[in-house]
Amino acid sequence: MSARLHEFKDGAALAEGLADRVAAVLADAVATRGKATIAVSGGSTPKAFFKALSARDIDWSKVTVTLVDERFVPADNPRSNHLLVAENLLQDKAKAANFLPLYRDAGSAEEAAKLVSEDTGALGHPFDVAVLGMGTDGHTASFFPGGSKLAEAISAQTPRGVITMEAEGAGEPRLTFTFASLQDARLLVLHIEGQGKKDVLAAAESDGPEEDMPIRAILRRAQTPVDIYWAP
Repeated sequence: MSARLHEFKDGAALAEGLADRVAAVLADAVATRGKATIAVSGGSTPKAFFKALSARDIDWSKVTVTLVDERFVPADNPRSNHLLVAENLLQDKAKAANFLPLYRDAGSAEEAAKLVSEDTGALGHPFDVAVLGMGTDGHTASFFPGGSKLAEAISAQTPRGVITMEAEGAGEPRLTFTFASLQDARLLVLHIEGQGKKDVLAAAESDGPEEDMPIRAILRRAQTPVDIYWAP
């Protein structure tokens, strides 16, 4: 699949440009099907984008927001992606959106993954928008090099839904949507900033096993061409 690169002069311009694009896709989905879905990623990179998107004038009451992946920690934990999204995206006009958390107060991450997979089945497929990030190790979602369930997570044969992941670089156990859940989003975005991440992307676009840099699974095999949004 060929990826398309959208370059911006800085992070602020990227945040506005990406918010415009995502809002247009969500508004179109609401107009066409009466509802829209978006899966977003954590980390520090998307904060400005979240804030820009939260101000966009769309019918947020018909939009469901969920997470690409999450740490198995409660929503009030500072490392929770839920907290990041609540503080930065589910504000302003986007306060009216429905939020589907991945963390559940279940006995284990495995139990939580089962519960979430049942809930997400009701959303309809594919996602209208999935916004991915990428680590310096080439991971995306919780597809970590050396991850406990990496082969399962990136296999096209593994059904849609959420599975668990443990990895040295991950800290807590994780919950992550599978490759099959993300790869056919109507708008599939990789949002990265800084020269360092651009260099990692160049390495990922070269030859080598997907397991070494799992973002390769998305770049090589996603049904939807990846839109890469980058600023220095």
